[in-house]
Amino acid sequence: MNKDIAISVQGISKQFRIGAYEEAADNVLASIVRAVKRPLTNYQKYRSLYRFDESGSEDDVLWALKDVSFEVPKGQVLGIVGHNGAGKSTLLKILASITPPSHGRVEVKGRVSSLLEVGTGFHPELTGRENVFLNGTMMGMRKLEVSQKFDEIVAFSGVEKFLDTPVKRYSSGMRVRLAFAVAAHLEPEVLIVDEVLAVGDAAFQRKCLDKMEDAGQDGRTVLFVSHNLPAVTRLCSRAILLKDGQITMDGSANDVVAHYLAVERNLSSEKQWSVEDGPGDEVAQLRSMRIRDRRGLSADTIDIQEPIGMEMVFDVFEGGRELMPSFTLFDDQGNQIFISIETDEYWLGRARDPGRYTATAWIPGNMMGEGMIDVGAHLSTFAPLQMHFNAHQQVAVQILDNMDSGSARGNYFGDFPGAIRPKLDWETEFVPNQVSRVV
Repeated sequence: MNKDIAISVQGISKQFRIGAYEEAADNVLASIVRAVKRPLTNYQKYRSLYRFDESGSEDDVLWALKDVSFEVPKGQVLGIVGHNGAGKSTLLKILASITPPSHGRVEVKGRVSSLLEVGTGFHPELTGRENVFLNGTMMGMRKLEVSQKFDEIVAFSGVEKFLDTPVKRYSSGMRVRLAFAVAAHLEPEVLIVDEVLAVGDAAFQRKCLDKMEDAGQDGRTVLFVSHNLPAVTRLCSRAILLKDGQITMDGSANDVVAHYLAVERNLSSEKQWSVEDGPGDEVAQLRSMRIRDRRGLSADTIDIQEPIGMEMVFDVFEGGRELMPSFTLFDDQGNQIFISIETDEYWLGRARDPGRYTATAWIPGNMMGEGMIDVGAHLSTFAPLQMHFNAHQQVAVQILDNMDSGSARGNYFGDFPGAIRPKLDWETEFVPNQVSRVV
């Protein structure tokens, strides 16, 4: 394996036999100990440690992964996205040596720290303090090394008062806080994190994401699985899309996330129609639509602070009518956000001649919320009212909030509901020593 490659995955597949019991799958602690002793693994080594039942009918077999191959350079932060059941968690468990592949080869260079399930690697009867040292030992660290990081781990986790309490009495949120603090602060070369961060509160999620961002900047390799797509686009330079156990796209995080959301709705940022299939009637016909950025380029993704251009191109066959183009916007839940009708003063009350028209409406930056927006185009005669084409939800764009404090989020990181997110001007006056209260 190339010295600059941290992770090499070559043709791995994972087979589960429905209803069967896979040896050693229930002993997570033992699996982690094996991972410390076996940094490089392949199918032949696994076959000597595990038994596979390859008999039986195909109806009893579930392939969680099918011939998956990729490499991760040192220092890269890689996001893995896909629907539930796509194979994301199975892939991470194989990389962490918690479960073996049925076929293929995996090589991981350096010390690996993984956070895949709530409390993974914690012994419930031991205290939080004891589990910190246990985890460090399983990662191959000396007691002195763990001691040097101990105060920092405890401060990050926020469980100081419960350090000498058995972990079995911790809430799921407390276990996650301590587990992530241990995983992130013991300086692994490779950090693997699954969706478990969703258990923590918003402030702690922000701390975790900041810590993973720091890890990437420090040259450590991070693999991150999450349904929090804005977090994926913020943290990861690259992402992999899994579907039915196979890689369907591998590219920049922004492109992969936009493709993932667009495929769910079968929409993209531009669409064209021929003369034969374009929406319209004998008066006018829609020829194309697209989402533009400020440079005039088609855009699948746009930063939340940037303006969004909605463009339609339509042909007018019969002149002499006052025509009214409009756009409708829907959020990713199918709720209508608003309608925008052309307000270009030149065309108000003016009849149009036959020909081709390009109409663009601009949504200002810091108006829309993050997520997917679907756009439709419509054309009507003003008086009498007559619809000439009515094309609902034809193109889409993914709005990304990079959370750099320039948007309406400020310093807030948690769930931010609402399709509209205007950044308003605030004025707050302060007069000192003017507070009165009842004693």
